Amino acid sequence: MKVVLKCIDCGEEFQPGAFYRCEKCSGLLDVIPDIAELNVSRELFDSRLGSREFPYSSGVWRFREMIHPLVEKRDIVSRAEGNTRLYRHEKVSAYTGIRDIVLKHEGENPSGSFKDRGMSPGISEAKRLGMEIVACASTGNTSASMAAYASLAGIRSVVFIPEGMIAFGKLSQALAYGAHVLQIKGNFDRAMALVQESSMEFGMYILNSINPWRIEGQKSIIFELIQQLEWNPPDWIVVPAGNLGNSSAFGKALMELKELELIDKVPRIASVQATGANPFYKMWKGKKDELDAVDKPETIATAIKIGNPISWKKAMRAIKFSSGVVEEVSDQEIMDAKAIIDSSGIGCEPASAASVAGAKKLLDTGVIDSKEKVVCIITGNVLKDPDATINYHLGKLKGIHPKFQNKPTVIDADLESVRKAVLG
Repeated sequence: MKVVLKCIDCGEEFQPGAFYRCEKCSGLLDVIPDIAELNVSRELFDSRLGSREFPYSSGVWRFREMIHPLVEKRDIVSRAEGNTRLYRHEKVSAYTGIRDIVLKHEGENPSGSFKDRGMSPGISEAKRLGMEIVACASTGNTSASMAAYASLAGIRSVVFIPEGMIAFGKLSQALAYGAHVLQIKGNFDRAMALVQESSMEFGMYILNSINPWRIEGQKSIIFELIQQLEWNPPDWIVVPAGNLGNSSAFGKALMELKELELIDKVPRIASVQATGANPFYKMWKGKKDELDAVDKPETIATAIKIGNPISWKKAMRAIKFSSGVVEEVSDQEIMDAKAIIDSSGIGCEPASAASVAGAKKLLDTGVIDSKEKVVCIITGNVLKDPDATINYHLGKLKGIHPKFQNKPTVIDADLESVRKAVLG
């Protein structure tokens, strides 16, 4: 099958290889398959549901033709990622005011976040190309995922992280899975610049969302979601927005599904940023043509603490294609929404809760109707940032008043104290 990498700025086309930007104008690249050659259908994908055959047991590779049609089976590196569930809970409905709200929990992936979706085809492409070292800049989840998949494939991995700006739950994964972790003196955006410089100098294969194969894998979130809804798209898909890889992937997925006539309508995408790390929101709100970076992004949601998102052009294309919107939410709104998700028995890391906080805000401002079907993407596992969870309930987060606090009760070690504490 013919597959090319196409520049989103000048339209120049290239054969797939170990590069990430247009050699003519430095624009980002899209993976473009020959849609006419894709022999796919709802029936084909449905027939693979529940398959035990490698690689179709994966919620990514079930859609192999639309993810990476070039890679041979022997080069596919998979942990049966995807296959994440949908959750409905009356507490979330009551909190947001949205009657039909569904949470798709990407924290159920092997390394605990959606990153595994893109990392599987990304590492598979590295293996196909014969790369010996892979690298990424990360605020946490990317490093955990890349380290796991690289070790599975027998490839060395190097992680660039901003010193002191990564949750220990995520850092522990990168170390445990065997990555060489470099803590740089600077924020994520400096780490991202350095990993790009290093890849050119030392021949390392980048696995951030600048890599177009990462975006291809993350499309499977949408493919699987709509398949789970029996091919009936929701009205809205709400997603946390940091480096904007998911927003980009979601738009590309919807474009392809529509072109292939696998869906009848296009859901609207709502990308939600944290107020202290909101350059994409400011660009959209101000109707600007270019993104102005936030020099010092600040938010408790470390996974979206990014001031200069690399995929903003692809993400804006997704917003425009889907008639979507961009919103911002405060750390207070994020942590309160997280407390609701957690206490519903679902659980998530702080950045994940931006989707539910954003859905509530969009309903409150009249953008979303309470009768519309809304899917919120939960991007990471509750154990990714335990300090944020504990400190919220202990009331120790600066500037945040825990409206849904669940503080431990200290009692004496006797039955009477238990009776008073439990029965009042």
